[in-house]
Amino acid sequence: MGNYLISVVGPTAIGKTALSIKLAQHFKTEILSADSRQFYKEMSIGTAAPTADELNAVKHHFIHHKSIQEDYNVGAFENEALITLNSLFKNKDVVIMVGGSGLYIDAVTKGLDDFPKIESNIRKQLNDDLKIKGISYLQEKLKSLDQKSYNTIAIDNPHRVIRALEICIGTDKPYSSFINKPKVKRPFKNVSIGLTAERDIIYNRINQRVDMMIQDGLLEEAKDLYSYKSLNALNTVGYKELFNFFDGSWTLDFAISEIKKNTRRFAKRQLTWFRKDQNVLWFNYESSIEEIISEINKKI
Repeated sequence: MGNYLISVVGPTAIGKTALSIKLAQHFKTEILSADSRQFYKEMSIGTAAPTADELNAVKHHFIHHKSIQEDYNVGAFENEALITLNSLFKNKDVVIMVGGSGLYIDAVTKGLDDFPKIESNIRKQLNDDLKIKGISYLQEKLKSLDQKSYNTIAIDNPHRVIRALEICIGTDKPYSSFINKPKVKRPFKNVSIGLTAERDIIYNRINQRVDMMIQDGLLEEAKDLYSYKSLNALNTVGYKELFNFFDGSWTLDFAISEIKKNTRRFAKRQLTWFRKDQNVLWFNYESSIEEIISEINKKI
């Protein structure tokens, strides 16, 4: 049979966690989370991390295994995930991976792009520019240096913009020229399962989830993290909007409406990312588990 990684992808709030648990139970296996914010143990409600019952139903890896104060990135995740997979595949033919962070999914299934080392003073200058001149200044700078990256990366994420800019400045080449080079071959086959729905359904599910997060105590969770708001882990939808409320800049109602709006934008970017991959098998979010398993079985 060989070793198969089944990756469950799709926009936020579509039902990936529930599906991944059903698949793991069917294949009698374990789950790797590739959600770049569920790694952090201080962030549960705002990241829609699996509940205690869900974590008990199936063994999960990479949920709440780091602190927001630890430096953790996609390269470290790739290395740790491959070590974990190598161990799991000794006893299992199938492992499930789930997440909405496309870069982290791709890091495991395809490998990361290889970038040259850049002098640290370039990043420091860009971070200073961010503080003094704002994200729009950096966005315009990227647009002039690398239009392709400007059109494709998460342009409202300062971390992503600075990363692209430091490569452009440090190498005198566009960041996009380093992307999508031939990658290493993995010792397993990947089957990607995508969940989706009509846009208004996705947006309604997002709105309902945000309301539920507020009911479940997101405000209190964000308040506890307010003093750490400058950390990269907390530059995250659901937290940064509430920090503006705590600052007195926004009303609570406006902050909640911005969480919904920014989450909808995030979902749109997720779908754009995953739809670039021609190998994803797409299913309506209401598809039966039997139908999905039947299609997987044709691939493995």
